[in-house]
Amino acid sequence: MIKLILALFVVVSLQAKIYDGVAVVVEDKVITLLDITKEMQTDHVSAKKAADILIRKKLESIEIQHRGVTVTSSEVYDDIKKMAERNHMRISDFYDAVRENNGLTSEELKKKIRQKLLSQKLYNAIAMRSMSEPSEDEIEEYFELHKNEFKHPASFDVIIYEAPSRTLLQEKVDNPMFYSPQIGTNEQVLPYNRISPELASLLSKTEVGHFTPVIPNAKGAFMSFYIKSVESAEDAGLAAVKAQVINAIMAEKREALLSDYFARLRDNADINIIRMPQS
Repeated sequence: MIKLILALFVVVSLQAKIYDGVAVVVEDKVITLLDITKEMQTDHVSAKKAADILIRKKLESIEIQHRGVTVTSSEVYDDIKKMAERNHMRISDFYDAVRENNGLTSEELKKKIRQKLLSQKLYNAIAMRSMSEPSEDEIEEYFELHKNEFKHPASFDVIIYEAPSRTLLQEKVDNPMFYSPQIGTNEQVLPYNRISPELASLLSKTEVGHFTPVIPNAKGAFMSFYIKSVESAEDAGLAAVKAQVINAIMAEKREALLSDYFARLRDNADINIIRMPQS
């Protein structure tokens, strides 16, 4: 009898500890205090905002399961391959770059890509039937209201430094007077519209007279771009950026539709908020 009582006490204690760590229950899916704290730290948001983000993710997960949305390993690999190609890298080098910059292993990256593709398929299933292409009047009005968003440099005048070792090249970045025969240079003018969006973003964020972070290149080595100057572009006319404007409009329409869909889903879901961490 004593052993039975002790055993029951242990079970109850364990259940209490498990329950003590639960913050929110969405249907039968649990969000812990630790989950919310991590989200707060990652996105630099309040406890309430972090909880809202995680509740939305749980609702998406439930909807994905309900609709039978799936993603194959081939689809995950193809997406990673495309990202590597956009960055002019071999897949192995792309994995290395992700590990260096984000601390993710190849398996963790695949898991994140799978989740991204699942969400994309879900969003398309929800939104695409309800969305229509914007009219010419919508396009012109949006462009006039958001002209600044479609401004970008015309080109970047750069010196590309390459080295077989990240450590060696980082030494050059940290100390421009440093010399090594293993570090090669190549001066180029890179037109904004002829480089990948990722490289354009990297160069745009780097000040003139400074180096970009060291990144892997397509040869299995490493490179960094020194920004000599940036050529400004005249305000682009609508014709030059029409495709970008349409994409922006469609993205806003889709986000509005999805926000409304998941707000209604949340209203009808069984959500129990037990406790929240201190902000």
